[in-house]
Amino acid sequence: MTLRSTSIAKIRGGSFDALVIGGGINGAVSAAVLAGRGAEVALVDRGDFGGFTSQASSNLVWGGIKYLEGFEFVLVRKLCRSRNRLVQAYPDNVKPISFLATLDDTSPYRPWLAALGSVAYWVIGGFKTHRPRLLSPNKIEEMEPVVNTARARGGVEYYDAYLSDNDSRFVFSFVRSALDAGARAANYVEVVDASHQSGRWLVTLRDTESEGDPFTCSCRVLVNATGPFVSDLNAQLEVRTEHRVVYSKGAHLIVPQITSSDRVLAFYDDTERLFYVIPMGARSAIGTTDTRVDSPFTEVTDEDRDFLLDQINRRLDLSSPLTPSDVIADRSGVRPLVVRSDSPVSKDVDWTKLSRKHEVETDAKRSVITIFGGKLTDCLNVGEEVADAVEALGVPLEPDTQNWYGEPASHTREEFFRQARLMHLDDLRSTEDLEALSERLWRRYGRRAFGMLDEIRKDPSMGEDIIESADYVRVELHLAADTEMVTKLEDFLRRRSKIAQVIPDSDVIGSPGLEEAVRILFGDRADEKLAEYLREREIPMVT
Repeated sequence: MTLRSTSIAKIRGGSFDALVIGGGINGAVSAAVLAGRGAEVALVDRGDFGGFTSQASSNLVWGGIKYLEGFEFVLVRKLCRSRNRLVQAYPDNVKPISFLATLDDTSPYRPWLAALGSVAYWVIGGFKTHRPRLLSPNKIEEMEPVVNTARARGGVEYYDAYLSDNDSRFVFSFVRSALDAGARAANYVEVVDASHQSGRWLVTLRDTESEGDPFTCSCRVLVNATGPFVSDLNAQLEVRTEHRVVYSKGAHLIVPQITSSDRVLAFYDDTERLFYVIPMGARSAIGTTDTRVDSPFTEVTDEDRDFLLDQINRRLDLSSPLTPSDVIADRSGVRPLVVRSDSPVSKDVDWTKLSRKHEVETDAKRSVITIFGGKLTDCLNVGEEVADAVEALGVPLEPDTQNWYGEPASHTREEFFRQARLMHLDDLRSTEDLEALSERLWRRYGRRAFGMLDEIRKDPSMGEDIIESADYVRVELHLAADTEMVTKLEDFLRRRSKIAQVIPDSDVIGSPGLEEAVRILFGDRADEKLAEYLREREIPMVT
């Protein structure tokens, strides 16, 4: 049996302290903290883990300097503290990074005022980053020749953090943590029905992948972590709340690398909204937009694409302007913004001024906890608040030793790299522009990387790349098949890895190693899964 089928078998008929519905960052971190503190936990998502809002972020872990514009000092302080904790807990995954903000005539602030704000941001963040500094146009051009400084008044450099890998893989690390602590978790499992009887919830679930008969489990507490869909689930559960969510759409374009400096470039667009050029290895991500929408289902439109390309082309000094043909991939999602249920949001409200804070609300009578809003940076705070709420509903938890998040201890890391050096792991590949294999395996897999060393020792071909330019070796495919609940090919290409975001579809589909990769992941169902992926991406099947 696969890990997923084993988990479903244990959820079927199971009795839990908490059932977490929704496997984005809020649900994943809730399952991790509850399981880590001794609760019996199940986690389900009707799609893939990190498969909706959580896969469309900017990959930034930041305190939200732009929230200072709305004088949300408490929110910024809270986010900065969470950012600092994540940087400390995930030194190989959450990296400090420089932001270079160029201020031109579209900026609402003079450079001196922006510098003052960045100093305030540094202070609010507890001095945990490098000191910010005011920059002249000449200094900006010296640091980043790609920036067009013809209209620049000056700029500032300040510091935050970003994810070295992709956002949904970071989400999956919390799912993995929950599983390691004894939780049951399954993707592509939807809630069909739920009823509250004698102080417990009886929940009917269905495996949408196998389309088998519905099955049930019971729990003391339901955690609604469905992101943009929290209100829909609460209506199904007959739960009334003091808050609701409205939607802001964000879009990013992935293009060839604009600058090799590993620095975020920040600009104000013509509507005086911040947007960024964010490093993604050999690629750059341009975004994000901030547009009010009424549906959580979004896509990058031609208008989005043209707007972002126009804005960035006018602020960069490129040998030739970026065009739609340079866009390797795109990403679009909604931010669920929290508002009071009784407060109408007028069309005239400045959308960017709505607060980005989260709310954790409890219906004590029906034992339902709802998470409104939230973001990657704030995930540890969300997890701890959910744990407090679960305890308040009468579920005893063990003391919080903070074992539910973070990378392994430094001595474990040192032992891994010692073993990797002894077996000359990084000599297996000769491509100089790729990240060292030892660093990548440790960052992605932590303790599980020791088993990968053993497999490569036994069979050196396990350290060979499979899909050209994907930077994924054979042993990683086997581990993903065994331990990462890859149910559809997109789960692997888009979420467990970022292959689909940094390599054009034509190169992935044309790779001679794709067939082997799909066979490792899905065995006898490989042809079916590849055909499904091509159909959903509207890519012609090559025979």
